Amino acid sequence: QVQLVESGGGLVQAGGSLRLSCTASGRTFSTSVMGWFRQAPGKEREFVGRITWSGGSTIYADSVKGRFTISRDNAKNTMYLQMNSLKPEDTAVYYCARKSSPLSEYVDWGQGTQVTVSS
Repeated sequence: QVQLVESGGGLVQAGGSLRLSCTASGRTFSTSVMGWFRQAPGKEREFVGRITWSGGSTIYADSVKGRFTISRDNAKNTMYLQMNSLKPEDTAVYYCARKSSPLSEYVDWGQGTQVTVSS
């Protein structure tokens, strides 16, 4: 089990940018994949994207492709979500998550950080 803490959320105007951070602590040596998810009020949790910890390979949901970029700093046990060209529909609580195997479930989750995009 590891602890994940998101930060960097806030209020931004449409077209603006935000960078979210997710810092992991604990038994982070076994990290395989870390991902970003989001959940808007009354909506289901949605996959945003993920990154492999060793190679840095990324996958993005179609809704954010070309606008969001995931990166990581292995030495700092930190994953980032750079969000550009933000839209009101990006408004949600953003969560980071971790899995220890590419075939396993995401078992460690952060508490979330609010992102609000005004029109």
